Amino acid sequence: MDTATATATAIATAPASASAPEPPTHPSTVHHPLPPGPQAAREARRVAAWLLAVHPVGRPHDTTEDILLIVSELTFNALRHARPPYALTLSVESGRAGIALSDASPSLPRQHGGRGPLATRGRGLAIIRALGAELFVSPAPLGKQVIAVLTWPE
Repeated sequence: MDTATATATAIATAPASASAPEPPTHPSTVHHPLPPGPQAAREARRVAAWLLAVHPVGRPHDTTEDILLIVSELTFNALRHARPPYALTLSVESGRAGIALSDASPSLPRQHGGRGPLATRGRGLAIIRALGAELFVSPAPLGKQVIAVLTWPE
């Protein structure tokens, strides 16, 4: 099973509680490799915005903003704590979005605690959880995937 199929399967089976991207393998799923530098976050948001625009599936507007923020946080975490290659897989359907960021590091993400109110780092996973997303980590062929699943009422 290739990485895109494995990621789409992981997103679909997770418990519920510069150029255009390649055409999705499923109308509501896209898998897109990301560049290894700081432009990765911009590219990830661009790809996510593209898929969300072509597949609105009845999302409230603020949910679209939440998905883009989750994409940004997962990408920034990978850039800061992991190593390339990076890839974004995003799957949207009615009432649910799965966002997966794969990287080549087997190290698991950590929630940093005890940061003061003025800390500028260490809040990415807490932000994702505060948006109501569930977080999962799945092994990948070269490292891992960090998966966030966001649901909303239909």
